[in-house]
Amino acid sequence: MTEKATDNRHVLNREGLLAGIRRLAVLVFPLLVATSLSHAQVESPTVGAQAQTTRSADEPTAAIRSAAQSFVKGLLTPSSGETTVTAAILDPRLRLARCASAPTAALPAGMNLQARVTVGVTCAGPVRWTVYVPVTLESKIDVLVLRHAVARDSHLSAADVTVETRKTAGPGTAYLSSVAELSGRTARRALAAGTTLAVEMLTPDLIVHRGQTVTLLSSGSAIEVRASGRAMMDAAAGTRIQVQNLSSMRIVEGVVESADLVRVAR
Repeated sequence: MTEKATDNRHVLNREGLLAGIRRLAVLVFPLLVATSLSHAQVESPTVGAQAQTTRSADEPTAAIRSAAQSFVKGLLTPSSGETTVTAAILDPRLRLARCASAPTAALPAGMNLQARVTVGVTCAGPVRWTVYVPVTLESKIDVLVLRHAVARDSHLSAADVTVETRKTAGPGTAYLSSVAELSGRTARRALAAGTTLAVEMLTPDLIVHRGQTVTLLSSGSAIEVRASGRAMMDAAAGTRIQVQNLSSMRIVEGVVESADLVRVAR
């Protein structure tokens, strides 16, 4: 009888202990949840601020595009007409360290302005980087348009063309805009009626021929020296040519100014 009473007391004690633990859990659990939420609310803005700081440390892609566009616009001349310059939209995932000063832009070596060019935009530091930005050009300009088809090696005149305002790919300087520009040029190839005449479609006439006697002219601030020479090649006006000085027999290089005059740099 005594042993059974003892067992009953142990059972009651265990049940009381379990009940106490359950009551404690009911009180403590909400506090733990509240504390956890409180920490989450405090840490979330910190993470957002760090992400914002990282983004603000990047060079804006809009600034890179603007640098490329401004550079190309600076290369245009008044004769280029009304030219629209458009830089390609860069990949928004591009991440580059912010430049300490404004990035600089340049064309790759040997590249000239044309309908589509690639501009290198460079940051000198603190982290050096270069991004190549495709840029397109379109011009609205008065251009010469063929009235009819012409054969290769044809000399053109005012009767062969009309002047129209057109949108053309590339800078306006790539096209002929006045009848006077037809002088001294021939068609490089056969051209169809309605063709917008570009500079590259015509070739300058050769006005100096190999073996021809020309005058060599060398001038300074107060001295002008002339000598006879023999052309070593065919050449058009404004192009460089090699000429043999008939007095010294030396071969020099100069620029063709007319059919019988070559200017030599001193």
